[in-house]
Amino acid sequence: MARATHLKALVLLPAVALAGLTVACGASGNGSGSGTASSSAAAAVPSPVKDDKLAALVPDAVKADGKIVVGQDQTYPPNEFVDNGTVTGFDVDLGNAIGEKLGVKMEYQNAAFSGILAGLGSGQYELAMSSFTINAERLQTVDMVSYYSAGTSLGVLKGNPDGITLDNLCGKNVAVQQGTVQVDDVTKRSDDCTKAGKPAINVQQFQAQTDVNLQLTTKRSQAMLADSPVVDYAVKQTGDAVEVVGQPYDTAPYGIALKKDQGSYSQAIQGAVQALIDDGTYGKILAKWGLSTSGAITKSEINPAS
Repeated sequence: MARATHLKALVLLPAVALAGLTVACGASGNGSGSGTASSSAAAAVPSPVKDDKLAALVPDAVKADGKIVVGQDQTYPPNEFVDNGTVTGFDVDLGNAIGEKLGVKMEYQNAAFSGILAGLGSGQYELAMSSFTINAERLQTVDMVSYYSAGTSLGVLKGNPDGITLDNLCGKNVAVQQGTVQVDDVTKRSDDCTKAGKPAINVQQFQAQTDVNLQLTTKRSQAMLADSPVVDYAVKQTGDAVEVVGQPYDTAPYGIALKKDQGSYSQAIQGAVQALIDDGTYGKILAKWGLSTSGAITKSEINPAS
């Protein structure tokens, strides 16, 4: 996901109950949005050993309380979501493994996706890990440590009853999560429709990805656009009520976001990710969540503004 810069054709709809999906996930029920990793994550993935050299790179101001406060939108399965009141997912498992390498706990605080980077900038969070796509706009304000690569996928109802493709979205109802790169994508496609004398795309935006999924499965949208692992997971969790059309496109790396000018902090995070890749923990976490190995990276990098 990535913060959109131009939000056109905005239809902001209220959140709806998640009945009808086979997984109970979304924002925390009490609205506080704080959580720790589920115990099942620790059972499935061996705990990494602390690396004292990497731990020494974490600024004292960050590690003084023994934890790193992480901003996260917990409505984006399988990357980050709430299951039975506990935050879990790929990003959570990987984040916890990073924390173990650095000798700190990770405390996840739920937030609307579009406000996380602002919270990072204000000091509300000490790190942001929420399926953020690395892009030039974001790198103007934060540094980002790469850890996975994902594209955008088009999801439709099983059997594709409306014959949806990326080339015939004009006049269709298409659901996306607010503030993501998919908003920019579908908005541009809609502009192209009207320039060609065709009906605009009815862009339906929701704050939570789980509501985007529900919009499609309850037939109030004809298609949805989301990150490829998210659409793949929706296919599994809905018992194949959703299917993917074509191949992922616009593939780009996810990045862990950090405030700029924090000395060796970015090096600590990048070093921890690389160590987890090298010791096999990273691959085990990917396998646990059924994420495609085609999205796996072999080298984590710090991405500052060019």
